[in-house]
Amino acid sequence: MSGQTVTIGLVQMSCTPDPEHNFQKASEKIRQAARDGAEVVCLQELFRSLYFCQKEDAEAFNLAEPIPGPTSEAFACLSKELNIVIIASLFEQRARGLYHNTVAIIDPVKGLAGRYRKMHIPDDPFYYEKYYFTPGDLGFQSHATDRGNLGVLICWDQWFPEAARLTALAGADILFYPTAIGWIDGDTGGDLKTAQPEAWRTIQRAHAVANGVFVAAVNRVGREGSLTFWGQSFVCDPFGRIVAEASADKEEIFITSCDFSLIEQPRRNWPFLRDRRIDSYGGLGVRFLDRT
Repeated sequence: MSGQTVTIGLVQMSCTPDPEHNFQKASEKIRQAARDGAEVVCLQELFRSLYFCQKEDAEAFNLAEPIPGPTSEAFACLSKELNIVIIASLFEQRARGLYHNTVAIIDPVKGLAGRYRKMHIPDDPFYYEKYYFTPGDLGFQSHATDRGNLGVLICWDQWFPEAARLTALAGADILFYPTAIGWIDGDTGGDLKTAQPEAWRTIQRAHAVANGVFVAAVNRVGREGSLTFWGQSFVCDPFGRIVAEASADKEEIFITSCDFSLIEQPRRNWPFLRDRRIDSYGGLGVRFLDRT
């Protein structure tokens, strides 16, 4: 991929309780991104609905759909029409009673070029995802598309260096992270207001540096229930430099170019992949090294 430049677009938006409204809104923003030159457009996590995981509600399972299904097929038509790759986060119904938090990677030539099922599932106050989602079983992948080799991980996956490493080792040039993260009522004051988003940015920038890849994170904005999503979607290069960033509270479509020739430079000068001691990492296969 040396020398290839790909222009990506991230769609940061707020959502309503109406899935069809959110779908139409996202589709128009994808069209706008394509008009502005984007060749790959990534939507935020679970863009078709409000973030329903703030509580355990069996009715929310009605939001799920199969893949392929109505949304992925509609985006396949849009992808072909606009000649772009679309990365869309969906609530997947795999079978009766079996659901995943899944991203569909949609290519203008191949249609559904791949999917990624979220591997790390949180269970925290107002992020009760274990109630809804079965952990992914497709592993960490690089998806070959008409616009390059794309890796996709989802939200809570952002905090795990192992996920970024394995996706990069699979050949991804860009790691995309559709996201739904924000402040919980009561923790938006003092140091937490800045500390939480800064930690979020820092660990993802570290993934870019450690693996010599681009990272693109796209978050929600707006208040939903007890959460205020903090936006601040961004793209950083293989040196961890932020090359584009959105605001904390506004809907935005932003476009930036990723020059894949930049991947080779840090990998030559900082050859982390060469110097990995793969013969000594057996401890990563256990939950904790108990030395008592």
